Amino acid sequence: MSRTTRRWMLGPLLALSATAAIVGGSVTAAEAATVTTTVAGPLNLRAAATTRSATVGRLANRARVTLVCKVAGEKVKGKVRTSNQWDRTASGGYVSHAYVRSNSSLPTCPAPVVPQVTVASVGPYTGPVVLGTVAGGPNGTMTNADFIAAAVIPAQQSQREFRVPASVTIAQSILESGWGRSGLTVNDKNFFGIKCFTPVPGPISIGCHSYATYEFVNGHYVATTAAFRTYASALDSFRDHGRFLVVNDRYAPAFAYTGNADQFLYQIWKAGYATSPTYVANVQALMHQFNLYQYDLR
Repeated sequence: MSRTTRRWMLGPLLALSATAAIVGGSVTAAEAATVTTTVAGPLNLRAAATTRSATVGRLANRARVTLVCKVAGEKVKGKVRTSNQWDRTASGGYVSHAYVRSNSSLPTCPAPVVPQVTVASVGPYTGPVVLGTVAGGPNGTMTNADFIAAAVIPAQQSQREFRVPASVTIAQSILESGWGRSGLTVNDKNFFGIKCFTPVPGPISIGCHSYATYEFVNGHYVATTAAFRTYASALDSFRDHGRFLVVNDRYAPAFAYTGNADQFLYQIWKAGYATSPTYVANVQALMHQFNLYQYDLR
């Protein structure tokens, strides 16, 4: 992340983001459909419903693959059609329906069940708090439901300190870390792709780590190398995300909307947090998909 533009990280080291589409759950064999993909060359199987997510496999031209359910994700123009539908395979990966030569109807992938919450008093706020949260915060080995449950406490702590709505923080952590599976998150507990701007990365981060990455500039991805902040814990990464938004003046307009998560998100995007034109829609889709608004402190 820079002071003037948001950098997207791609590739095997820093596989970005799940989008609104990635969900858990299972579908019975009776609901599955076997289809044939048609592509110009080998088709990447993705960890989430976006071309920015990690590649978890490859399908040969005209390979047959079993699909179990569908989700909404990044809109793709393929060899068969243009579609925002992504199909979940029996192995758990995702393939764009734009490359699938089939009109068979698939069931919608079920969302994971998020643990029940209770309302409790938390400092100057009140709001739902997940009890029995996994110690240490979220990580890439968890189910989607467990990831969300583990992210609630650090996100709410960030909201108490820095006033960033917890729903926005949780959704961004999912999108930008690929549910905790990006190299930056696994190695350095950086869930938000915050860069090092100086040799001293601030009072919360413990250091910097250089990665090969891609920057989205003028509609194209450009290969480069950048240094990113490292953290001792997921909680520190979540807190530093809140602090980053507070100390950078360009995000000041967003803090007039701390009680309106959607408007807060729009304002930080407008200020340059992300360059992708679909960023707000992707984050909001996660917020709605998993009802992350319930975790905002009031």
